[in-house]
Amino acid sequence: MSDRSVLVTGGTGFLGSWCVATLLGRGYRVRTTVRNLAREGDVRAAVTNAGAAEQDSLSFAAADLGDDAGWAEAVAGCDFVLHVASPFPPSQPRDPDELIVPARDGALRVLRAALDAGAERVVLTSSVAAIRNGGPPVNGSAYTEDDWTDGDNASLTPYTRSKTIAERAAWDLAAERGATDRLAVVNPGAIIGPALSDDRSFSLELIERLMKGAMPALPKLGFSLVDVRDVAELELLAMTSPDAAGKRLIAADRFMWMAEIAEVLRDRLGDGASKVPTRIAPNLLIKAVGIFDPSVRSFTGDLGRRIEFSNERARELGWEPRPVGDSIAETARSLQQHGIV
Repeated sequence: MSDRSVLVTGGTGFLGSWCVATLLGRGYRVRTTVRNLAREGDVRAAVTNAGAAEQDSLSFAAADLGDDAGWAEAVAGCDFVLHVASPFPPSQPRDPDELIVPARDGALRVLRAALDAGAERVVLTSSVAAIRNGGPPVNGSAYTEDDWTDGDNASLTPYTRSKTIAERAAWDLAAERGATDRLAVVNPGAIIGPALSDDRSFSLELIERLMKGAMPALPKLGFSLVDVRDVAELELLAMTSPDAAGKRLIAADRFMWMAEIAEVLRDRLGDGASKVPTRIAPNLLIKAVGIFDPSVRSFTGDLGRRIEFSNERARELGWEPRPVGDSIAETARSLQQHGIV
């Protein structure tokens, strides 16, 4: 076992659980935060499902992003901090501050506590949403870490604004403290991968809805997908690599249209994907639905839009994401195994 210790915020979450399991597999001592210590059993079960059978070096701390209490104790003695926890609701709230305030203030609470405690590196999990919504890419056809979303743009979804504002606030605080080189940020795309329980992540809903046939036809929408295990690997690289200090790192790989994702499911799962739709929905139809359905309206601007991201900076650190087709198939099979689809 390593003498190095890591705090992972949000151990009950999809990515948080995989980060905990990955760290344990590498011999780190891991502490993870939960809002209620009664969730310890759930986290241990999820981490076991992720392959981390040895959990003697896993401990828990109670802390809430909305409260100062508990954070100093949570980070005490930790060499590194992975701040993964952040609000990710199934639907967008009417009041953007319901997402923006806890995301921003939570990030600042964790970062302040970590810097005060002497943590060598804090890795904040942001999103490509904080990159891709500020106009065309500044350098070529693909978005890079040099691109920023305008968090003050009230026309954007509360989630998009919350990720942008929280990340900006973290960079500002690090700069004020003269600690920019102690912060790194991972910006994942749409995270998929094996579910660890039947309490699945909202980020898996894309595959779930396709498998259930919940959509009669496929909108012409696309996503830059990434496997949760690969995001966890990049979190570790961001934590330990000298070249990641003070850097943003895009964790996204291949862009795929929903029709291409559906085709992978049919090819890989055969009869198990019998409900996956084959028809393409006209853009006009989706826009018409969006007039009455806010959940649809939020993405109509992306219809027919191909959005590419460069992961060159992450690859320069040695990051090698697995084939997206494998991740899609494994996600679907795990949802079947847990009885979700």
